[in-house]
Amino acid sequence: MTHQTTSECIITTIGIDLGKTTFHLIGMDARGRIVLRRKIARGQLQSCLANLPVCLIRMEACAGAHHVGRQLAALGHDVRLLPAQYVKPFLKGHKNDYRDAEATAEAVQRPTMRPVPLKSAAQLDLQALHRVRRRRIGQRTAVINQIRAFLLECGLPVRQGLAGLREALPTLLSQRTDVLSPRMIHLIEDLAEDWRQLDERLETLTRDITALARQDAGCRRLMGIPGVGVITASAMVAAVGTGAAFAKGRDFAAWLGLVPKQISIGDRTILGGLSKRGTATYAPCSWAVRRPFCSTGTTGKDTASEAG
Repeated sequence: MTHQTTSECIITTIGIDLGKTTFHLIGMDARGRIVLRRKIARGQLQSCLANLPVCLIRMEACAGAHHVGRQLAALGHDVRLLPAQYVKPFLKGHKNDYRDAEATAEAVQRPTMRPVPLKSAAQLDLQALHRVRRRRIGQRTAVINQIRAFLLECGLPVRQGLAGLREALPTLLSQRTDVLSPRMIHLIEDLAEDWRQLDERLETLTRDITALARQDAGCRRLMGIPGVGVITASAMVAAVGTGAAFAKGRDFAAWLGLVPKQISIGDRTILGGLSKRGTATYAPCSWAVRRPFCSTGTTGKDTASEAG
């Protein structure tokens, strides 16, 4: 169906399939009929929707969606983001961009759908810091495991923990030349230098996160809870903001996955283990989801900086 000049007056819902350079739009009227079908470039989106009356706009919660959502919300539109798994049941036929946009427009009209709140620029900055920090921790863990493996191949086991390896490494490299070849010693020294550089980068990232967290009222309020430190508090604020999307604390616990997996039928209620669904899907900091409130005393300090 092509776009018609009279259709702009009756559009109530728009579904947008986001792309890197082009967007596909599907507009529906109050009865759910498609009255707009258009492919536009990224730079044309605001000008295209600026002249439309206020309507419900729906996009998938993916990379770049929050930035586009804030731009459209500034025009007065009601912008809602939905997870991709909520849209898939509404997809008809073979997959293409227009059908994706149509499915998003249909899904957002369901009254039981829970949208993803739009993240502010400050939240995205904080979330980006957490993601880079998590990647650095993974890289450091890989380097440490490789050092341990090389030492073990030479018959030199080292006790568990970062501190144990850091303490034993200089002694092993200087005194165990009987089992470590010069080539292996040089290789492990290079890995130790990589470890040192990753520690410095992690310290820098942690300082940046701490500075942002101390400036945020929500982070300061969470850090007032015993056992909740900077990393956990900032990770939660980056993920859920003020938490207004949750009606009660149980909803927040279910979002984190801190509820048993339920497989029930008829009058039989079967509860399994904790699902931890938020660990890989929603969390800006996987440690913060697995151990959201890890109490280490009454000082309000957590141990996330030693994770990995």
